[in-house]
Amino acid sequence: MPGDGGHGSGAGPGDGHGSDDGRGHGHGSGDGQGGGHGGHVPGPGGGHGHSHSHGPAAPVSKHLRKVIAAVLIPFAVAVLAGLVVLWPGGAPAHERTGVGFDRQTQRATVSEVESISCSSANASGGTPTGDTSTAEGSSAVQQANGTCKKATIRVDTGADKGRTFTEIVQPDQSRQLHEGQKVVVAYEPSAPKDLQYSVTDVDRRVPLTVLALIFAVAVVVVGRLKGVMALVSLAISFMVLNFFVLPAILQGSNPLAVAVVGASAIMLIALYLCHGLSARTSVAVVGTLISLLLIGVLGSWFVDWAALTGNTDDNTGLIHGLYPTIDMSGLLLAGIIIGSLGVLDDVTVTQTSAVWELHEANPTMGWRELYRAGIRIGRDHIASVVNTLVLAYAGAALPLLLLFSIAQSSVGTVANSELVAEEIVRTLVGSIGLVASVPVTTALAALVVSADRSDTGALTAAAPGASPAGTAGPAAQSARGGRGRRRKR
Repeated sequence: MPGDGGHGSGAGPGDGHGSDDGRGHGHGSGDGQGGGHGGHVPGPGGGHGHSHSHGPAAPVSKHLRKVIAAVLIPFAVAVLAGLVVLWPGGAPAHERTGVGFDRQTQRATVSEVESISCSSANASGGTPTGDTSTAEGSSAVQQANGTCKKATIRVDTGADKGRTFTEIVQPDQSRQLHEGQKVVVAYEPSAPKDLQYSVTDVDRRVPLTVLALIFAVAVVVVGRLKGVMALVSLAISFMVLNFFVLPAILQGSNPLAVAVVGASAIMLIALYLCHGLSARTSVAVVGTLISLLLIGVLGSWFVDWAALTGNTDDNTGLIHGLYPTIDMSGLLLAGIIIGSLGVLDDVTVTQTSAVWELHEANPTMGWRELYRAGIRIGRDHIASVVNTLVLAYAGAALPLLLLFSIAQSSVGTVANSELVAEEIVRTLVGSIGLVASVPVTTALAALVVSADRSDTGALTAAAPGASPAGTAGPAAQSARGGRGRRRKR
């Protein structure tokens, strides 16, 4: 930068001088040294030398890059070995039970809907005489005296494509059918012919596909190349879950080991793919890894201490019935680890970037100053992330919480039930890991990024062109990429 000249003494009998207008020249006699453009090169006897410096110094020193590699390369090799050892080769086959999701399904269309009397539709049943003040009694009377719908459904896929069947829709059913609606039908081959098909759900593929496309376009438009990389990493994450984590658990592998290996693979791929192969990303990876280990230890301890079985609803009961060898409590712990990973990535990357930017803004800050500034940013991040995580779990469990509210159960009774206790453990263990990731990642980033400043300071002090008055000469300017800034002692 022009306007701040620097002078230094040569390494020989001659004198050296330099200017900060972007160039530096040094002259010496005997064994003198000559300064170059932002650099310092030795020149033989009375020589005049020039060197060129391009851009800022490397983010971290070569030694530190070796240290980071020494930590992460064995970890990456261990993850790869875990993938090879635990790779399932596909989910094991089983006989379909015809229960819940374990049913044969086809796509279909509602071709016609006709309004009929519920009494004629339920002609085989008698007139209900129960207590109409209860939900069951009121529903029975409504079904007997109300207007039902007779829907004709046409099967659109499978061996019975084109076949039609009818279904009666009661007036109090939450899912009402209308003409032209796309639906999903369950098929039970062992049932009587007129009862083999039944409507099980609405076909939501079109709206979900449109929503996914809108999401992808928004990510790419705003994130550009990083948005594209984020989508690619998202696809890879789903592939790891679908082709490794789920089949490996079904094959009988330990769910915790599978979750640790799968989550580590997702973390390495996603972070390096989205943020590049750099020391900054590596610090975020190490911070995420430490936090995941903490979540795993705490989760294992509290799942065992609270005697959580992981078998709390129809779906988990079906899984346990089909695959009795699966450790359901281990499956719960695996869910805690994988569920925490996404938010952990966000926290660790943000904290690392914050520390790096603070160092770029003021390279004279030591690691303690960087840590204090970074942790102030992290406290705001903690408040928002923990609140987000708790509200996300509360929103998912809202119908259950509403049911407890209707039953007028006490808070202690609600929390003590295994279904709610699972969510409490999942939320709090994940939140502790998130909270811990802030100081851990901030400290790591501050130590790594300030170590480069210390290396630069040592080079400046030892450089032959260093000014005794503390003003940076050409050698010091070279160590800082030729910026010509004055160092604060």
